[in-house]
Amino acid sequence: MKALIFAAGLGTRLKPLTNSMPKAMVPVNGKPLLWHTIQKLKAAGFDEIIINVHHFAEQIIDYVQANDNFGIRIEFSDEREQLLDTGGGIKKASSFFNDGKPFLVHNVDILSNLDLNKILDYHKDNESIATLCVSNRKTSRYLLFDENNRLKGWINEKTGEIKSPVPAFNSNNYRKLAFNGIHILEPRIFSHFTYFPDKFSVIDFYLSACNKMNINGFEPDDFSMIDVGKPDSLEKAEQFLRFY
Repeated sequence: MKALIFAAGLGTRLKPLTNSMPKAMVPVNGKPLLWHTIQKLKAAGFDEIIINVHHFAEQIIDYVQANDNFGIRIEFSDEREQLLDTGGGIKKASSFFNDGKPFLVHNVDILSNLDLNKILDYHKDNESIATLCVSNRKTSRYLLFDENNRLKGWINEKTGEIKSPVPAFNSNNYRKLAFNGIHILEPRIFSHFTYFPDKFSVIDFYLSACNKMNINGFEPDDFSMIDVGKPDSLEKAEQFLRFY
């Protein structure tokens, strides 16, 4: 099975640590975030991985090669010339996903207890073009889903901004769930990306397409996660890994 790890981000929220290393190399329990993500993917059966790189890209490439690619196929999608955002990052790596099978996209700064095979099975059962791991947790921006777990919109509760292609959209009619940085996509999604520029947000694509195609939310039972986005989250991440 194939996967893309998002590791190209600047890690701005993790400064000053990321002044000298990429976010993917920030250590948690003595191992880089990238190590934890690769190990989770390998344990679930993902044996072909592409990693997008930008900020201190050489450190990530050298680390993976020094570890003999962790015994699996690992390639890199080089965004050193331009950071392409999430949609552009997936689009640039599209040639890697040439087997016609669904693939996983996983943010490098997300630690969770998610069984990756469960979201994959859910995705296949629902014949979605994309399935997003979501949960009922507090945030300022929510994805909005109908009673069939189909994506219908987005809301920023701080600003009141709402996005949806649904006519006469009323956000009160939908469930608010937070996206967790893990999703499953079908390779046929790339044909729809041709209408987008090289740099774009995949969430913006989902929101533009959700009234025409099946984009589902998967809400796992007993879900726990840590977004390792700020220095004060590192201690929580270490406690999380000791528990899980």
